[in-house]
This record gives sequence, structure tokens and C-alpha cells, in this order.
Amino acid sequence: MSLLCPLLLALALVAVPGAHGTCPVPADLKKSDGTRTCARLYEKSDPYYDNCCQGPVLSVEPGTDLPYLPSDWSNTASSLVVGQRCEITVWSLPGKHGKTRKFTAGTYPRLEEYRKGIFGDWSDSISALYCKCY
Repeated sequence: MSLLCPLLLALALVAVPGAHGTCPVPADLKKSDGTRTCARLYEKSDPYYDNCCQGPVLSVEPGTDLPYLPSDWSNTASSLVVGQRCEITVWSLPGKHGKTRKFTAGTYPRLEEYRKGIFGDWSDSISALYCKCY
């Protein structure tokens, strides 16, 4: 029985979503010179949390206002990390139109888990954003 307990604990830790994820924690969103990054958008997410926050990255500085995301980022972000004491407001259509949502400081590895109305979610749905820090 004594060997079974550590084995069960190890299996439980592997099965817990986000226990070993690759997404950075909000406190780590800083440039090499120490200045703060408001948020990071990632192109890749996955049903397995360990595989989220990968692929191309769009780093957003505090005070960034993008009513039109660059064409290669419009409706592409699938994972999101918002820095400490920051919030990002996103829109589903260019020009800050359509559905809107605020994400506060935290890690959002699978944007498909966040509803956008009755039938949609926020994965591959961000077309505009505004990010601010306090």
C-alpha cells in the first residue's frame, strides 16, 4: 500500500489541467530590460494544457490601442496571458465592434473555454483590443 500512494499522487498531478502548463505566469510578463508587458496573445492552444501558449506570440505594451489588429493576427489568438495589475478589452469585429469582453490579470490557456454570446467562444475571435495597466 505504501508504494501505491506515491504512484497515485503522481498520476493525479499529471491529470490535473494546468498543473504543468507552458503558459507564463502573469508576473513573468516583462521584457529583458525589466519593463512590463500588458499581455501576450498566442496563436496555439490545445485540448492538453501543457501544449497551450505556443506558436507565434503578439506582445502588447501597456496603453496599446489596436482597433484593427495586424492582418496576420486578426481572429488568430487562441491563448492569452494578462500581466499583473493589467486588463485587456477585446472585440470580435474590427474597429472595436461586435461582442466585447474584459480579461483581467491571469492566464487563459484555452480561449475556447470563454463564451462569446450563446453560440461562440473567444478562440480565434479577437479582431481589436485595448490593454491598460494600473
